[in-house]
Amino acid sequence: MDYFIHESSYIDSDVTIGKDTKIWHFCHVQSGAVIGSGCSLGQNVNISSHVRIGNGVKIQNNVSVYEGVSIEDNVFLGPSCVFTNDLTPRAAYPKGRENYKKTHVEEGASIGANATIVCGHTIGRYAMVAAGAVVTKDVPEYTLVAGVPARPIGKVDREGNIVSE
Repeated sequence: MDYFIHESSYIDSDVTIGKDTKIWHFCHVQSGAVIGSGCSLGQNVNISSHVRIGNGVKIQNNVSVYEGVSIEDNVFLGPSCVFTNDLTPRAAYPKGRENYKKTHVEEGASIGANATIVCGHTIGRYAMVAAGAVVTKDVPEYTLVAGVPARPIGKVDREGNIVSE
């Protein structure tokens, strides 16, 4: 085994985990998930069935990546950020996985602590979502968004430095 899984975590069958990935306390990775190399999943992370996580992804504590969400390489997901996959959920009337709205987080993007990403949107390459923001539209690459709803407030470079406001 060329990855680490803490003994308190649960990994379902038919999961692929890349080299040098670390899965910490109380995580659950569900069947069909693929996690790349060099990733870190903090405490209490849930990766739902059939989710694909790229290489070098850092997922902080208390994040659930639900089915319908895809994460490219070198993405940062801050503590307790939230993804959704159904715009009109009803417990008594489930729509099934074929009706989940897709969310895509592109290479190098960062999502801040407690941000919410409403399903059906793309977070562009190297974009940055501020802590507590609520994303209700696509976020262009290299764009910093903040607020409720999230709005562009600047441009960032690959390293996350604000280059214009």
